[in-house]
Amino acid sequence: MDHAKFNIIKLFLLICLGAIRGTSGAVTLSSLPNTVRVPENSPATVVASFTVSATGGATVPSGLPIIINSNPLSSAFTISNINLNCEILFTGNPILDFETAPNTFNLQIYVNDSKGDTDLQILTIVITDVDEPPVFLDNLKYQAVSVYITENSPPGTIYTVLAYDPEKKPLQYSLQPTSYPFIISDETGSIISTKVFDYEKDLKSYNLLVKVGDGTNPEINGTVIVNIVNTNDNAPIFTMKQTTFTIPEEQAPGTIVANITAQDADDFSYAGNLTFSINPTDYFIINPLMGTIQVAERIDRDAKPLRDNPLITVEVSVIDSPKGGQSSSMSITFNVTDINDNPPVCIPDTYRPQVEETAIINTRITTITCTDIDVDPPNNQFKFTNLSCNGCNRMFDLNPAFSGNIVLTGSLDLEQPNNPLEYTLTVVAEDITAPFYKDTAYVYVIVLPVNENPPVFNPATYNFSLSELNGQGTLVGVVTASDKDIPFTGITYSIVAGGSTLGYSNIFWIDPNTGAIQLMTEPDYETTSKYVLNIEAVDNDPKDPKTANAVMTVNILEANNEKPMCKPNDYTLTIPTDLSPGTNIQRFQLTCTDRDSPPTAFRYTINSGNINNHFDFSPPEGSNITRLILAEPFHYSDGLDKQWNYKLIVFITDDNLLSKGIVETGTVTINVKVVNTGLTTVSTTTPPSITYIHIAKNVYATMSWYVPFIITLGAMLLLGFLVYLLYHLAKYLSTKDLSCCTPKPDKYKEPLIQNTNNAMKEVVLELTNVNTVFDGEAVDPVTGKVYEFNTKSGARRWKDTHIVNDTQPIKMESSELVIPVLPSTINKGKGRIGTANGQKTNCNDVKAEQKRAEKKNVFGPDPKSLFENPAGQPTEGLSPLPTPKTKQEGEPKPILKKGDLSEV
Repeated sequence: MDHAKFNIIKLFLLICLGAIRGTSGAVTLSSLPNTVRVPENSPATVVASFTVSATGGATVPSGLPIIINSNPLSSAFTISNINLNCEILFTGNPILDFETAPNTFNLQIYVNDSKGDTDLQILTIVITDVDEPPVFLDNLKYQAVSVYITENSPPGTIYTVLAYDPEKKPLQYSLQPTSYPFIISDETGSIISTKVFDYEKDLKSYNLLVKVGDGTNPEINGTVIVNIVNTNDNAPIFTMKQTTFTIPEEQAPGTIVANITAQDADDFSYAGNLTFSINPTDYFIINPLMGTIQVAERIDRDAKPLRDNPLITVEVSVIDSPKGGQSSSMSITFNVTDINDNPPVCIPDTYRPQVEETAIINTRITTITCTDIDVDPPNNQFKFTNLSCNGCNRMFDLNPAFSGNIVLTGSLDLEQPNNPLEYTLTVVAEDITAPFYKDTAYVYVIVLPVNENPPVFNPATYNFSLSELNGQGTLVGVVTASDKDIPFTGITYSIVAGGSTLGYSNIFWIDPNTGAIQLMTEPDYETTSKYVLNIEAVDNDPKDPKTANAVMTVNILEANNEKPMCKPNDYTLTIPTDLSPGTNIQRFQLTCTDRDSPPTAFRYTINSGNINNHFDFSPPEGSNITRLILAEPFHYSDGLDKQWNYKLIVFITDDNLLSKGIVETGTVTINVKVVNTGLTTVSTTTPPSITYIHIAKNVYATMSWYVPFIITLGAMLLLGFLVYLLYHLAKYLSTKDLSCCTPKPDKYKEPLIQNTNNAMKEVVLELTNVNTVFDGEAVDPVTGKVYEFNTKSGARRWKDTHIVNDTQPIKMESSELVIPVLPSTINKGKGRIGTANGQKTNCNDVKAEQKRAEKKNVFGPDPKSLFENPAGQPTEGLSPLPTPKTKQEGEPKPILKKGDLSEV
């Protein structure tokens, strides 16, 4: 039930209640019911009044009477009660508009007193129409309306005035001033422009007064402000006339070199209206707002491409706003001029000319070469000045002046004490224009010495004496030569002639650097008593060596350095026991000679072997010939002599008076055999012989030092090369698989001809059959048959095998399995015993065969494997079996019947 129906029902009930009590009512509403008229749009006011009267001492409660209902519902009316004098007031909200609001309102006014009496009356309010002026329905009702038109827009409607007359009378529109290029439509109220506006020529805005009237009421007014919007319809124009600028090179980055100006008829009056750009930007940039062109990168006139063409052409563009507007371009050319910004550069900056000390005056020493990379003269012109040389005393000069030619103006003779081997000169290359850049070249004049003077010996002849007793390395003397050439390059000495003797090409050696002369072996006075040596001195000039010679005489002084030589020096004699003393034994005599002693200088002594002094020489001294005599008789019979063979060692000494005590001794051996005269003996004699002693001495020549050096160096290089090869061989072998080098075991080779005499045998093996428990089953994916298996041993059988569920204990039973065995030759290396024709063999044969297989590392099937793989068949041929399903515990375990091996 909605609110309206509820109010109707409530009103009906009140009317009925009033009718029931109306006949005896004690409270009444006077002047009601009633009808009053109120003009539309009236302000808040009293629209009607009435009084409340109560009889019988009844009172009206506070707050009564009230409007219990309004048709239509409205809160525009209320009751004011002052001492039961009541007024119906219009509140002014909402405004009562005849055209939009209801025109009639029925107000139900209810009152009751303290006795319970009630009264209900109806007041009807009628809204009357009033003639109203038109009203604006748009913003003109509240304020002026601004309208924006872009320039160059075609004529047309720019704004439509929205107005309304409450009485729906026809409206009249008008614009003021009429001189403006706008009209308004009387039918639609549309304001229409009558021309194309140009922002740069026409007014920027128009104030239009809009008037609307209905013919009877005053007109209503509104203001429409028409603003002409500037558009970018004009391209900017460059205002500068200069397009070529001359600038010097090497301007600092940021330097302003040109100022570009432009203007645009579409002046928007804000910064950044015009934007400048430049292309390319290799050398210059432009301020996009100000139009100033600045140096961006180094501008070098002396480097390419500006060295070939000094003109830089850029394109400057200006574009107006807004973005994507009009633009203009122009070419700007910059002519880059050369400045003196580079010094002369001397390449090379260091010279090392070599001049011989004999060079004459005005000899050109060298020419300094410098360049200046500046492009235009006089920026690239320079001169040479300030030739300086510390301590040269004007030895050099520039000729011609200011050129780079250095010539000699003095003597370079190195023999002059003040002239050095090297001169240091500096030459300055200087620009002829400001800022007068400079570069310095350095000249190091190296004076080459010239071998002008030969070596000179002082004195020119030398005399030395030495004893023939001096041996190898003895210093004979020193020769000295001098050379006036400066610098001193050294002198090399050599013996060019003299010094040879018997068996030696030269017994003297001279130190090539010091001139010291030494003996290479002992001299022999008896062979050569004087040596005349020709000594040569050579200076070490590499181009023109000069030589000098000196004569050196070496006198060899005689000395007793020769041993006596005797013949024979080894002899055997036989004498009888009864030889008389003083007898020359077998007429034996010694004949001695000595190269450095006279015949009277010999002395003979028996050093050893002369037992009991039986032997002596006559004469014992003073002669070079002596005889061996028997000095004392033999006494064998008395037992005084027991020696029958004598070995006499004879010393022959020369007593040379010139040697002053130095003596030499020779040696002779004489073997004497004493024989008994009563016995037959055969006497033998030893023919005299001569023994030659050759003494060879290794004389080291220092000039051959390179021989052992080369041998040692070669041995070290060979050793190092061998170590290098061994290292790389080990490194190479470490990366290789050497398993090929490991000896492989001999492969089994079957004999080409089998032994056919060995008959096939059958082996009868008695096995203990353990009843297998099959605790799982599965389906063979090939045959589709169900088979059972043992989860521990892997044994399996087809399910249709006869199984007896027996709860009795499992017993060990035996069965016989016939396993044929191939000959032993076939079983070698096969790893199992084969089968043949099914012949039977007793258990002893099987055991013997098993032992033979164990010795040969041939393993036959064990009992367990027979249960798992009966008949020795390979398992590879079986179809792959899926994972079997294990039987649950508690199920009866099948027991294999005796003799049934198909289940194993």
